[in-house]
Amino acid sequence: MIDTIVANAAVFLLVAVRCFAFLRTMPLFSMRSVSTIVRVALAGYMAYFLLPSVNFQNYASFVGFEQGFNLYFLLALVGEALIGVIIGFYITIIFAAFSSAGQFLAFQMGFTASEVYDSLSQVENPLMGQYLNLIAMLIFLNTGAFQVLFFDGLKASFGSLSTYSLIAGHEPLVKILVSGLSRLFGNALVISLPVMGSLMLVSVCMGILSKAAPQMNLLSEGFPIMMLFAFFILTVSMPALCDFFTRSFYSGFVQIENIFKSMGGQI
Repeated sequence: MIDTIVANAAVFLLVAVRCFAFLRTMPLFSMRSVSTIVRVALAGYMAYFLLPSVNFQNYASFVGFEQGFNLYFLLALVGEALIGVIIGFYITIIFAAFSSAGQFLAFQMGFTASEVYDSLSQVENPLMGQYLNLIAMLIFLNTGAFQVLFFDGLKASFGSLSTYSLIAGHEPLVKILVSGLSRLFGNALVISLPVMGSLMLVSVCMGILSKAAPQMNLLSEGFPIMMLFAFFILTVSMPALCDFFTRSFYSGFVQIENIFKSMGGQI
């Protein structure tokens, strides 16, 4: 292992930098509780396993022991880090849809005041956003989506995407990232719409009852009723939500492949 790394030190460093930037921006591995040593070690192992399948012919003019570590190689390292950040950022966009859906639900359920620090999204997040984030992360690990992302995403990026293609094809990248942000809010609305619609009907019914019988004092009982009803709807719709989470992951992977195809060529 050491002999292989030493013999291909320049290429190994390029691969490791892309892997480390990918892990540094990807959800779960970007948490503060995951130490930098763990990320560096995992990026090194990933780079070692990817090294035999990597083709860096575009960098052949300045990658090698005879060229040394010059300014061109440093710029190539920066480009590889940027590619890893782009891949990890797009995965973050997918998970941000679940957090946004939780914020919509929390606003309707009355949980907006209960915001705490979420270690997954690295921001202040309502309880429902953390709940959906944790479920999405469990599905992400249970369905083998990380393996698909590693073999079909990160590995394929080395065969189709380089720093040169990143510079030449920045316009399609911007379009795909902007469409990903718009799809973020669309997915968040699809996730939260059943509960939000049901709670709106509950609010209308309680308003009608409070006008018909003011002595029932439904205003003080409205919040517990809405919370219980919202959790009931979530429990009933959880199988459909899990299926939607899975489809969101794989549709995101398809979009990542589209980035590679539009910027670097066929995968």
